[in-house]
Amino acid sequence: MKSIAVFCGSGLSKDETHNAEAYLLGKVMASQNISLVYGGAKIGLMGKVAHGILENGGKAIGVIPDFLTTKEVVHTQLSELIITETMHERKLKMHDLSEGIIALPGGFGTLEELFEMLTWAQLGLHKKPIGLLNTNGFYNHLMSFIETMIDSGLLKPEYRKLVLISDSINDLLEQMESFEPMPVPRWMNKNQT
Repeated sequence: MKSIAVFCGSGLSKDETHNAEAYLLGKVMASQNISLVYGGAKIGLMGKVAHGILENGGKAIGVIPDFLTTKEVVHTQLSELIITETMHERKLKMHDLSEGIIALPGGFGTLEELFEMLTWAQLGLHKKPIGLLNTNGFYNHLMSFIETMIDSGLLKPEYRKLVLISDSINDLLEQMESFEPMPVPRWMNKNQT
């Protein structure tokens, strides 16, 4: 992979391990020549990932909607900064610029971005690997809830494979490299009847 979109919190975590791991992800990505595509801020976990990659010779592309440039502190030392009109355009641009997606700890925005990418994958709109960096078990409850959706019959068991998860950066990147996308759902394939 040459580029990864990272979704994460615009604030710092009370768990310092989350903050340190965000920086380390950027550092590891730089060492593997993987460009960062992220939300464009220099604050919070977003800023930690950006600093981690930039301080170690990597490339960071920020994508931020215009209305947030006054609310978030925009990183001014990025390799590239792209300003969009809307949040939806931001996500679409981040998707278009990346070959994979990683979610770090975050709040509603992080989950919204993560689930939009998962939904697009489920519908066969992209075939990119989607990973959760499960630092200190942050995503354990989410994975349990996904099992609840499956147990309730509201999510097909095979869609569990769309979520790659690890508490190790290197292991997660290896899973993403070897990810094999699911076939496009039959009902979405225009060539089948």
